[in-house]
Amino acid sequence: MSIAHAKSLFFVLTGLWLVAAPAVAAELPPLTHGFTAVPPGQPAPVLKLMDLDGKPHDLAAIKGKVVVVNFWATWCPPCRREMPSLERLRRALPDVAIMAIDVGEDSDTVFSFTGTLDPAPEFPLFLDRNSAVMQAWKIKGLPSTFVVGPDGNLAYRAVGGREFDNPEVIALLRRLSGQK
Repeated sequence: MSIAHAKSLFFVLTGLWLVAAPAVAAELPPLTHGFTAVPPGQPAPVLKLMDLDGKPHDLAAIKGKVVVVNFWATWCPPCRREMPSLERLRRALPDVAIMAIDVGEDSDTVFSFTGTLDPAPEFPLFLDRNSAVMQAWKIKGLPSTFVVGPDGNLAYRAVGGREFDNPEVIALLRRLSGQK
């Protein structure tokens, strides 16, 4: 194949993608906002990870706060779609901690992906490179999210993409944290 032919093919394929991408996105199921209550008295599993800057974080160290623990990956379409709403949630409820845990990828991949987001996340991102934390939390699919109450126990869970800045989610987290 000549270089000119390869360039032509590239532009044709790129044009097709630009036309098809909105249709593909339209076929994706909508993000939801429901959470399932976890039976009382279930402590959150251990969660100790380094963020992308190499700073260690321990879920146990922030007991007393509501924490949204989100397991995700850059290759997961609903994960990609819900990430901006996590940042909007952080802005709406600054007292709620967010721990976004990328599963099985490296820091360069995660850093590159987050550079494409608007708004860009200002909460810490963590790497679970060997999926050990994912296994400890018994994650079956991505994205998966848990809400940890101020007492350190699991309060809610959700599997699938969420709109974290939905008024119902914000109200749920406010109630859990004792806010009005």
